[in-house]
Amino acid sequence: MTENPDVPTPAAGDRSFVERLTGALMLDASVYEEVEHDTSAMGQAAGVVALGAVASGIGAMAGAGVSGVFGGVLMAFVGWALGAAVVWLVGVQMMGHTSDFPELLRTLGFASAPRILAVLGIIPILGIVANLAVLALSLVAWVIAVRQALDVETGRAVLVCVLAFMAQIAIGAILAVFGMGMVAAAA
Repeated sequence: MTENPDVPTPAAGDRSFVERLTGALMLDASVYEEVEHDTSAMGQAAGVVALGAVASGIGAMAGAGVSGVFGGVLMAFVGWALGAAVVWLVGVQMMGHTSDFPELLRTLGFASAPRILAVLGIIPILGIVANLAVLALSLVAWVIAVRQALDVETGRAVLVCVLAFMAQIAIGAILAVFGMGMVAAAA
């Protein structure tokens, strides 16, 4: 990002929620670094998760309906917490990097910003392209968020994200098998 010397750059904590959200959408690493250190930004991070979930729900409204939007918001918050927990386990506990759980929650919450673009999914044909773009931008945002929260190089952040993603798949598979076992036992 090229900075204009005539326009002062906001100091950490000086950006508004909208400026932070815009910066997160633009994949500005300084925003992720800022929210990592701003302990008062947890509510903003939750707001980004909620906005992304509602936008995704609206984008998928034709298939999911209104109840799908509410379920999507709930799952977005569960996914946010689970994702941060898995990244914390992999990056901090297993690999020895430094961060704490709230820092990861804040940065990964802002990494949900690209999901806001999923609202375009409601537009036929454009929606497919928008959803692919959202997926790609979300992956990049996660790597930036993890890089900033763990204070590591990009390659190491990618490795943490890949390992965390694999762990989430394993956890999901275990929960699915457990859930199917409960359904079978109830029948």
